Amino acid sequence: MPTKVDTHPTFRKRTRRLRRRFPSIHLDLRPLFQRLRSNELPGDRVSGVGYTVYKVRVPNRAARRGKSGGFRVIYYAQFRDRVVLLTIYSKTDEPDISIAEIRRMVLEVEA
Repeated sequence: MPTKVDTHPTFRKRTRRLRRRFPSIHLDLRPLFQRLRSNELPGDRVSGVGYTVYKVRVPNRAARRGKSGGFRVIYYAQFRDRVVLLTIYSKTDEPDISIAEIRRMVLEVEA
């Protein structure tokens, strides 16, 4: 059974903002969506959150820097049949996202 991929409002808002600078962001994200729908959990588990949260690198074709200078997607995979994309950011814009911010978004999904 394929996994359903949902998005948090923060993810949708940030994706719209990033699309202004990187119009091909949806093409860059497509392989991640396909992997998640295929029940894969790519990326590294984020420790210290207290929930099943992963951070995955996504290459940014427009930046031409590969995965290291690409996007970071944080997603929540606590559910058996769905994952929730919490947020996305460009590594060139933000060095990291706080554990408290990730936890806040997870609690919103849980509510």
